[in-house]
Amino acid sequence: MEELSDPWTVEKALAAQSIVFPAVAAAGSSSSSRPATSTPIPFFHVLERLKTTKRQGWRRYGIEQGESIADHMHRMAVMALFAPAELRAGLDLAKCVCMALLHDVAEAVVGDLTPADGVPKTEKARREAATMDYFVAHSGDAATAVQMRADWLEFEAGRTPESAFVQDLDKVELLLQMVEYETHHGVDLSEFTYVTTKIRLPAMQRWAAAILDERPAAENLASKAQVPAQPGAAKATVPVPVTVPAPVASSKAQLDEYYGGTE
Repeated sequence: MEELSDPWTVEKALAAQSIVFPAVAAAGSSSSSRPATSTPIPFFHVLERLKTTKRQGWRRYGIEQGESIADHMHRMAVMALFAPAELRAGLDLAKCVCMALLHDVAEAVVGDLTPADGVPKTEKARREAATMDYFVAHSGDAATAVQMRADWLEFEAGRTPESAFVQDLDKVELLLQMVEYETHHGVDLSEFTYVTTKIRLPAMQRWAAAILDERPAAENLASKAQVPAQPGAAKATVPVPVTVPAPVASSKAQLDEYYGGTE
């Protein structure tokens, strides 16, 4: 669980990750002694962390080489293109794709915080908002960054058709990954089915139900390892449970705070 006594700042987080943003060059100015940039390339380098930072919830179940934040957002963006027909007419799909690609962009600096980290949702939101403000000030392309932040804020608020759809996509994509990991790793990930209670749109509830129908049978979720035979012994093996780190139990209150309302 994270220690909250030391106030988190974007600058501290960047320094801890050895990330340096050059000063943004003011128009017509060349007097600064610090290296300056008028391009978004330094920001692009920061985005690399979305490719290398793993989604933390799975690691608590022993899945160390799981999806990255970028993996999650990319599949969401593709899923947005396949919006159910009953929703499609009322959606700006281009905006939905942008939201899907941007909704976790602040995690390049903040990291992927989960309910088990013990960081209140209000504090998580503060960190992410501060990071988006920092991106606007230091991206080298303020106009584009302002629009990026506006799309992110719209997603967070969840009050438009696009943001409601993409918030549900966020949860549906998690369910897809849950079923895939249960199938491939034989680990019971039932904790994550909680998100189905927070999916708002009936069309997306049906997607979620179809995905849950694909879950492996409970008896197939007891992972097994084989004990190597001793020299000279018969080659028969005895199945024993794989050692999986005990997940940190998330209380219903934590889950409600994290996934409840407009996530």
